[in-house]
Amino acid sequence: MRLKDEHDYDPTYKTKDRVKAAVPAEVDVAVVGAGLGGLIAAAYLAQEGKKVAVFDHHYVAGGCCTQFSRGGPNNRYNFDIGLHYIGDCGPEGKIPRLLAGLGIHLDYEPMDQNGFDTLVFPDFEFPIPASHDRFRDRFVDMFPEDKKGIDRYVRFLKEVDAFIGKLDAAKGKLGMGMAVWAMTSGRLAAKYQRATLKEVLDDCTSNPQVQAVMAGQSGDYGVPPSKVAASLHAGLTNHYFAGAYYPKGGGQIIADKLAEYIEAKGGTVHLRKGVDEIIVEGGRAVGLRTEATKKGQDEVRAKAVLSNADIRVTFDKLLAPEHVPDEWKQKTGNFEMAAAIYMSCMGIKGDMRERGMRTANYWAFDDYDFEGFYDTAGDMKPRGAYITSGSLKDPNTTHHAPEGIQTVEAMTVLSGKAADWGIDQKGAEQWDYKKSDHYLELKQRIEEDMIRRVDELFPGSKENVVFCESASPMSHIRYTRATDGTGYGLAATPEQFFEHRPGYAGPIEGLFLAGANTRAGHGVLGALMSGHRAAKRIARELGDIAVPDIPASA
Repeated sequence: MRLKDEHDYDPTYKTKDRVKAAVPAEVDVAVVGAGLGGLIAAAYLAQEGKKVAVFDHHYVAGGCCTQFSRGGPNNRYNFDIGLHYIGDCGPEGKIPRLLAGLGIHLDYEPMDQNGFDTLVFPDFEFPIPASHDRFRDRFVDMFPEDKKGIDRYVRFLKEVDAFIGKLDAAKGKLGMGMAVWAMTSGRLAAKYQRATLKEVLDDCTSNPQVQAVMAGQSGDYGVPPSKVAASLHAGLTNHYFAGAYYPKGGGQIIADKLAEYIEAKGGTVHLRKGVDEIIVEGGRAVGLRTEATKKGQDEVRAKAVLSNADIRVTFDKLLAPEHVPDEWKQKTGNFEMAAAIYMSCMGIKGDMRERGMRTANYWAFDDYDFEGFYDTAGDMKPRGAYITSGSLKDPNTTHHAPEGIQTVEAMTVLSGKAADWGIDQKGAEQWDYKKSDHYLELKQRIEEDMIRRVDELFPGSKENVVFCESASPMSHIRYTRATDGTGYGLAATPEQFFEHRPGYAGPIEGLFLAGANTRAGHGVLGALMSGHRAAKRIARELGDIAVPDIPASA
């Protein structure tokens, strides 16, 4: 690690330097937002000799892939915000390969591959193994009367997996060979290309328990079965069937390595430097202007501007209305966002393994109703919880919690609209929500619910909670400025999936896009892939460099 020793790690180790870093007057590429998409794009462009500068209003780099720290050197807690597990991190995995292209190599701790996600329902549990075939066999053993539907569902997953593999090999080009494959070996993938997950589930079974297992990981994308694109659900599920992992050191490590790489190559990362405006002249993006502070504003000229910010923020706030094409004004107004997350971060005394917890995530649901699970705006009551522990997933790293204590994070899906929290949008953006009694009471009620759910699954936890701090979707708006507090970006509906999502070149010359709202999709892998693809697109625009493809292996 970067500090005195591993135990003394603090995510803000470079904050002061990056806050004080001199802002360049001119760069080749100016990047809005230090999430993973913006960081990896800047890193790949810096590798090719381009001068890059990354700007973010947060005090740490990483966007959703950050940690926050509490306590001093002798009682330090570090909690993950958005990265709780990632898939496919073997030598041939996409995440290791994307980072290897920059010479970055991380260690990944494998989770319980026989049950990395455990679905907990009122009357049964289902541990999901990291294998299509083991998943199918376990599923059929538990529900033998639904064998035909289960086989159909697993076949659909495998076909989507094969399709994505072929698409990657063809570098995203859909040729006649893909069409022939779809007609012969990928008929289910083709049939459900525009379908929702609910349509797939209804074609497989009418058993609500079986459907619940099939949809049990929907919290990884924040959209109910009746709305989510079946192909997105399959892609995410397949991502973890290739193995579930946690990066040694925690989720912040990826952002740290990318930011350090940018700086080593002569680029700059600027924190507490939010962007007020993307400057457009003569129909072309030519730079950006930072938010005003007591010290004034900075203006940076650039040959290209990459926005890794929320898609609505980019087009509704960072660009003056006269520069946004009418088509895009209509698009952004109609975009539907995925659900938001409420999160309670706990320090619990003792060993959670003795209370029954494995190196796994636990998805605990009140019932089988996944439509109702997402319908929380009316009563703001959780219908379940996702529970995990950085301490258990990364046992040889000491900075997660003080000695004798382990971290536990409990999350639930809730509305991220400010009005549902009793405040207005301006209050959410300017932190005024912290003064609202209604908001504070609501937040406390949900926190108590999260602690109760942890204790129900792992008895004895509640009485040993020695630290707890919670973050609502309003906190997410505060730190990432995401629309409706979502970390998932655009809802992955059939109308907003794959080619229906924004690409990497914006509708204005010189403007490029990366992040969870682009075609690569959400999550750690989606963000990293979006940044790599945006960097390749920018390189073609600049004309004098070429960003390399993802290496064949790490």
